[in-house]
Order: sequence, then structure tokens, then C-alpha cells
Amino acid sequence: MLQLRKILLLDNLYIILLIIVIILLILRLSLPVKSEYTSSTNSLTGIVLKKVYKDEKLTLIVKQREKVLVSKYSKTDLNINLGDKIYIKGKFQIPPNNTSEYLFNYRKYLKHNNINYIVKARKITKLSDNKSIYYSIKQIIINHLGNEAYLNTFLLGDKSFIKTDIQNSFQENGISHLFAISGMHISLLATTIEKIVKKKLSEESTFKVTSLFLLFYLFIVGISPSILRGVLFYILFSINRIYYFYIKPKNLFLLILSISLLINPNNIFEIGFQFSYLISFSLISLSDKLSSNNYFYSLLKVSVAAFLVSIPICLYNFYQINFMSIFLNLFYVPFVSIILFPLSLIVIIIKPLLPLYELLVKILETSSIFFSKINIGKIIFKRLPLFIYLLYLLLIIVYLLYRNKWIFYCYFLLLFIHLFVTVINYGTYITFIDVGQGDSILIHKNNKNVLLDTGGNTNFPSSIYNNTTKPLLKSLGVIKIDYFILSHGDYDHMGETINLVNNFKVEKVIFNCGEFNDLEKELIKVLDKKKIKYYSCIKELNIDNNKLYFLQTREYDNENDNSNVIYTEIDGYKFMFMGDAGIEKEKDILDKYNISNIDVLKVGHHGSKTSSSKEFIDEINPKYGVISVGKNNRYGHPNKEVLSNLKDTKIYRTDIDGSIMFKIKNNKLKIETCSP
Repeated sequence: MLQLRKILLLDNLYIILLIIVIILLILRLSLPVKSEYTSSTNSLTGIVLKKVYKDEKLTLIVKQREKVLVSKYSKTDLNINLGDKIYIKGKFQIPPNNTSEYLFNYRKYLKHNNINYIVKARKITKLSDNKSIYYSIKQIIINHLGNEAYLNTFLLGDKSFIKTDIQNSFQENGISHLFAISGMHISLLATTIEKIVKKKLSEESTFKVTSLFLLFYLFIVGISPSILRGVLFYILFSINRIYYFYIKPKNLFLLILSISLLINPNNIFEIGFQFSYLISFSLISLSDKLSSNNYFYSLLKVSVAAFLVSIPICLYNFYQINFMSIFLNLFYVPFVSIILFPLSLIVIIIKPLLPLYELLVKILETSSIFFSKINIGKIIFKRLPLFIYLLYLLLIIVYLLYRNKWIFYCYFLLLFIHLFVTVINYGTYITFIDVGQGDSILIHKNNKNVLLDTGGNTNFPSSIYNNTTKPLLKSLGVIKIDYFILSHGDYDHMGETINLVNNFKVEKVIFNCGEFNDLEKELIKVLDKKKIKYYSCIKELNIDNNKLYFLQTREYDNENDNSNVIYTEIDGYKFMFMGDAGIEKEKDILDKYNISNIDVLKVGHHGSKTSSSKEFIDEINPKYGVISVGKNNRYGHPNKEVLSNLKDTKIYRTDIDGSIMFKIKNNKLKIETCSP
């Protein structure tokens, strides 16, 4: 009885320790952070902590008394190495916020890495070479690995050399965890070292040598959450085994979690940390249920368990789960852990094996891209308030601790309710999406969706779709696009159409009047292949008993004036979307249609002086105007004369206000913005 009380007391001590750490973490994170820099700072001298040179862009993390992120476009890497002391002259900026709700917040991301300012460098001067042995060793390793993406990923935890579309495919397939240095990688490194030294050393000495190597590796690579967890797991579990401490695996886990949070409280915000610790805790707690003499059957059970407990993290961050990932992991886990990762260690020494290694990498990337385009098993979930995801986590933890089947059922009931809310998705809102210098508008009416344009950036193709359109539509619970309307064929309006058609269910596509240009013809090939119906030069559409009227006048000799101009009245509020239509078409609209007292006007052609004449604005008399325009754009949009014409209109601009959502509820109009 006394022994049992001691065990229970020890168990509670670990839980109490974790609670104290969490309280300290909350207090620490709630403290205001004051930077030594301001937006008026224009120079600094510091030491280079990290360097990435890719696509003629040099990115540095430099530290004086605090870290800053420095970037400069250059045809060379300026012969800068880690540990060098440099002088930087440039513009200091606070990192931007997300300009659409729920999307990636770059400012918070950098803040969690203790970076408060980014610097657009005009001049970088090396003052002195590195004098640190630590940076010298790290630089030698970096130079030896070169730009080989997966050697840098597996050995240094640097994924910056993996192409964006490949990383996106890993995320879609649910296999991103394989490319963060984790317990699997640390375990393989430790096992390799143990096999080399244990023939000549005792078990205790082998442990000490291996631990010293892992600590050195941790020191060189950097104390990332996943590497720290792997090293701490090896060291503490080995101590527990060798010195007979008899600490339960769950308690060791709580101890490791507490140490990790004490070392860096910001770890709690890292997705890799969340995945790593939640999945590890589940596998430790369910170890008796997951073991099997059959490797693949055991792997299947582990894959299912990892998938189920990672659902709330996936839903909160990616608004989607992929049931296919359970089966994809049956292939990719052994492929990466047994073949690709060990070979990456070998190929560093035995260079002739590099062609084989590159072939395996090609298989990995090609297959991942292929599977990511298969939509079977992918389910989108609308983003809900934070407490819902905390409730998911609470149910998981309680189940793992007490194994109560009713908790298990409640978890799936919550998941079903979440899916039901997504599928029903009632409500009315019109969202003007910030896509930079371009247009994209989502009209949502009781589970019906109309997307008007997609935006497009010729300098960074697919960037708007990957970073804005796709995550935003998923977060809003958009499962399909009923009508995909293109105002006209310019790239800044339809540049992301093929990406969207290939990845979302689209019922019908509507083109404007006039001949099809090359972009539109390219899209039509995709539509024909996917058997998606498309129409052009139509007069009206019906969306949930609301009419969208296309104000057709005549055919013009330019793409802008041939823009689809749409008028609609939704729940008693009048909306008008002008595309890039110019003054000539505005005159024709006034001659042909009787339109006045518009509630919300999407201002034509991004506020260019070629649109929004005083005569037109005075006649339609808009209450609110939305200008979709890129920040500091080279065209000087919006034009001062246009803003003067709209002086009696409340103006919202995507470059200032971010995405703008007009919500209609109980016949009242509510406006929400997401300022950068």
C-alpha cells in the first residue's frame, strides 16, 4: 500500500511539474516584448547566424542584441559565411500580418522565433570573418552538403531547398512529419553509433559516447523542438533503463515536455512541436495496443493512431484531413526511414551512390505530387473558434489517460458535428479577397458559392493560390464552386484559374463576351478534359433565389471593356462588380440600364483613371466602395481623381484593409476587415 502511494505521488509530481511549467509559460508569453529597433532604424552591425542563398535572393538571420531577418537580391552570395560580422544598411520594417482571416501570420511566426523586424538591405558589407569554431564547423557541413535539398533537410533540418510545390504535396498527403528531424532520425543515428562502439565499450560507456555525439549534433544543428525531443528521449530513456530508475514512459514524456517548454516557451506555437509531442504521447500511451509481430500490421495501427490524434492540429492549421495519409504512410514511412534517410548518411561519404540517391528522391517527389492531386479521402472542415480545437485535444488526452470508450465516441461525435456545420454552411457573405494587384471575390449564399476571378502574379505563379485562395476557401468551408466567373482574360484576374479548377470541384465556368485569348484557351482545354461546362456572354445567373445580372452592352475592341459587369441584389442590398470596365462601358451602362443607390461597388480597374468617371459615380451613388489593389503598386492605383469622384463613398482598399467581408445577417450589413 505504501509503495502504491509512492508511485501515485511520483505520478502526480510529474503532472504538477508540467502544470507549473505551463503557468510559467503563460506568464512569460504574456509579457510585452520591446525591440531595440524602430521603423526609423536604417543600419545595424551584427553576426550572421543563418544564411540561405536561393534564386538570387540572399536571406540572413543577423544578431546584434536581438535577431533580425535580412534579405537582399544579389547575383552572388556576397561571400558571406556563418559567424561573419557584417554591416547592413537598409529599410527596417515590422513583418506583415495576414490579410485574410485564419491565414498564415508571418509576423507571429517571426515573433515566435524572437524576430521583431525584417530588413530590406540596400548595402551589406563584411567587416570581419568568422572567428568561432562552432560556426566554422557548421559552415564546413553546409558547404559539404551544398544545395542538395534532402541532405540539408535530414541532417540540418533546413527545408528551404525543397521546392514549394513538393512541400505542399507532402502537406496534402499527410507525410510532412517525415521531413522534420525527429525521434526516428535521432534513433537511427544513435543506433548506428551504438553498433560502431559497443563492441569495445560497456553499455554505460556506449551510452555516454552516443549521448555526447547527439548533444554535439544538437548543438551544431540547432535546438529545434523535434531534435531536442529526440535527443532528450534517447538520453532520459537510456538513463532510466541503464540505471534502473523505473520511471514510467508517460512520466518521462511529461518530464521531457516540461524541459522543452522551459528551454523555449515559443515551441508551443510550432506545428512540428505539436505534432511531435501529441503523436509521441499517444504512441507511448497506446503501446500495448499497437505492438504486433507483423511489421506492416503494426505500422498500420501506428499510422491510424497517429492520424486520429493529429486531426485537431490538421483541422486548425490546414482545414482538411486526408484519410489516404493512413495508407500513404505505410509506403512513405519505411521508404524514408529505412531507405532514403540512411542512404543520405551514406552518400555524404560514398559519392558514387549519389545517382541512386537522386533516383530515389525523384521517386519520392513524383509519387507525392501524383498522390496529392487525388482528391479521394480529402475532407474540408470549416474553421471554427479556438475552443473547439482545445476540446478536441482535451478529449484525446482524457482518452489516452483513462481509455474510456465514451470519450472516444464523444471525439467522433464532435468531428461529425464539425463536418455537419461545414456541409450545411449557412450564411450570406461577400468577401473581397486580398490578392495584391488583382481581383478575387467570393459570394457565399447558404451553401452556394460564386467565385469571381482569382488574381494572379506573373512574378510568382501559383503563389496566390497556395498562400491565399486555397487556404482561405478551405477555412470558410467552401467544398465546391457552383459558378466560377471570369470578369475577363487578363492574368491579374484569371492567373490562378487552372490551379483552382484542378484542385476544387467546379460546377460551371462563365467567360465574358468577345474572343478567347491565349489564357482562356488554355483554361478551356482543362475544362474540356475535366468535362466542366462553360459559357460566355450570358445575361443572368440564379444563386439561391438571388439573380446575378450581367450588364451586357456591346462588344468592344479591348479586353477591359469586355469585362463582365455584374449587378445583384442580395437580401435587400445592392452589389455591383465592375471588373476592369472603363469609362466607355460605364456610359453605355447608364444609357441602357436604370441603376442607382448601390450599396457596395467593386470599383473598376483597381481605381485606375480609366474607370469610375464622375458622371457614373454620381448616377449609381455607391454607399461603400471596394478597391482591390496591390500595396505600393507601380501603376499608382488608386488614382487621386477617382478617389475624389468617390468622396461621398466609404472606401475600403485591400492594400490598407486587407480582405474585406460584407456579412448580411437579419437584414443587417456588417463589414469585417483584416488589416495587414
